[in-house]
Amino acid sequence: MSLPADAPAGDALGVLSRFRVEFYDCLYARADALFELTDAVLCADGPVKTLVELSLAVEHRRGHGALYAALDRGWFEPTRLRRTLAALPLPKAADGRIVLAVDVSNWLRPDAPTSDDRLFCHVYGRGDRKTDQLVPGWPYSFVAALESGRTSWCALLDAVRLGPADDATAVTAAQLRDVVDRLKEAGQWNEGDPEILIVMDSGYDVAYLSHALADLPVVLVGRLRSDRVMLRDAGPARSGPKGGRPRKHGGVLTFAKPDTWHQPDVTTVTDTTRYGKAEAIAWDRMHPRLAHRGPWLDHAEEELPVLHGTLIRLKVEHLPGDRDPKPVWLWCSATGATPADANRCWHSFLRRFDLEHTFRLMKQTLGWTAPKVRHADTADLWTWLIIAAHTQLRLARPLTEDLRRPWERPAAPRRLTPARVRRGFRNVRATAVRPAAAPKPSRPGPGRPPGSKNKQRATRHDVGKTVKRAESIKEHQARRG
Repeated sequence: MSLPADAPAGDALGVLSRFRVEFYDCLYARADALFELTDAVLCADGPVKTLVELSLAVEHRRGHGALYAALDRGWFEPTRLRRTLAALPLPKAADGRIVLAVDVSNWLRPDAPTSDDRLFCHVYGRGDRKTDQLVPGWPYSFVAALESGRTSWCALLDAVRLGPADDATAVTAAQLRDVVDRLKEAGQWNEGDPEILIVMDSGYDVAYLSHALADLPVVLVGRLRSDRVMLRDAGPARSGPKGGRPRKHGGVLTFAKPDTWHQPDVTTVTDTTRYGKAEAIAWDRMHPRLAHRGPWLDHAEEELPVLHGTLIRLKVEHLPGDRDPKPVWLWCSATGATPADANRCWHSFLRRFDLEHTFRLMKQTLGWTAPKVRHADTADLWTWLIIAAHTQLRLARPLTEDLRRPWERPAAPRRLTPARVRRGFRNVRATAVRPAAAPKPSRPGPGRPPGSKNKQRATRHDVGKTVKRAESIKEHQARRG
């Protein structure tokens, strides 16, 4: 099911045209205007800065009023588009394994008090972590399939906006479950295939997600903070002279204290071209100490499980611009890892940063956060249009010729970046299917009578969560009655 960059042009054009038709069928209201708006995003000269400039593109045959009306009153079916994305050719690792990444990107709206469902989004500052800020905006959780090797491409599969009443961990667990189920229904994963690998950063509770997705054919790999501790097994049960309950946990492995580390089960050393020598050491059957707080409050009436996994410490010689990088700690939900499994885990985790390139492309080139829309539903619609545009760029990779600027380096054949593929997408569009109908002649409405004012003020919304998570078992039980 993988469509490489050097796929035959006929096959690639058929896949692209079929996706354009299916994407058009997902648009139920203002379909023609929304479809041409997406083509304008793909064919506009330069980065998308404002919405109204897209109406000047040749591909958008309607006026700027139709553009704004389509975003305001347009409607599409996201479930159908999600199934379409899952059925497309997906990138896979060298062993045929699907590697998924989940991450959150924020659409910041600090000066929009009339916009609903805004949350405080964490924004990293420059240099010291003391400069970090909380800015109002709309956080979106994305799931994408990663490619193998260094690249700026990935296949976006899903996007969910986190609302004021949502629990981020529960939403992520449901989102990943839905994505895996759709991949299985589309035939992307069958019985006997390697388990799907899901990588995530330190902002996720990888232990709880591994427990919530234990019935799925997935292996989770997440980064841990450097101030964490992990526990060994308690070993064989021993009864003391006074009896008592057997121990549940064994010795402690503190990340910041090397004297607490025991002999690792796996040690690998790999020479890399970008990071120098990469050394990975792994300890098998390590588990975190769980407590009845956060997402585990829903399990207050049962004994918390012992979640075994593989703890990996990755240390490289250097990073670009950093000659003394700090080690990275990873936890994998699978046990009994071999040296090949340990290397696969940290290699896949490094590929997670390819999703950051996609976020930058969406914001700086495709104009994902450029529109100053008011309603969250309009933001959701625009987000899915950008995902459809990015998907068409990915499918057009084998079809696009390099329109290189004189100051740019030559790229290998069929190895173009997303921005270069977008530069030549107008030529690809001429040969692809265009299901949108031509605009019909119309007259503008009368508008507001001259001299009248709008006396209906927009509703102002507060920022932040509307449902606060319980901090203790007693508070949690009191809420449940």
